Amino acid sequence: MFTNPKKPERSGSPCGLLRRIGIMIYDGLVVISLLMLATLLAMPAGLGGRIAMKDPVYTAYLFAVWFLYLAWCWHKGGMTVGMRAWRVRIEDRDGHKPGWGASAIRFLVSLVSLGIAGLGFFWSLFDQDKRTWHDILSETRLVRY
Repeated sequence: MFTNPKKPERSGSPCGLLRRIGIMIYDGLVVISLLMLATLLAMPAGLGGRIAMKDPVYTAYLFAVWFLYLAWCWHKGGMTVGMRAWRVRIEDRDGHKPGWGASAIRFLVSLVSLGIAGLGFFWSLFDQDKRTWHDILSETRLVRY
């Protein structure tokens, strides 16, 4: 039987909360390194000595770097460094790598999910498919492979 090459089959079991936390720790180290590099690169542009969360331009720049790392990894490879280490990939509802729009929604809602005492992440403990708020709203999911 022939399969449609543009629509991969969804497979893998849902990713649980503990695995997600492990992924966030791994990726947190990568993001911190990238933000340090971004700060080094921004210094000649006059952003040296700025303080994140106090300077809106510098803060937006750092958030953009953070988003671009995650979204590029999700869109191009279907996984970040942390996801690769924990054998997890991201897919949209059709089993494809998410687009830039879904990645933006996922990123923004995950910040809210974490910012409200992690409630959006803890939602996965009660969801039948172990989805978080950002999984639901971006129509993506993390699956183990």
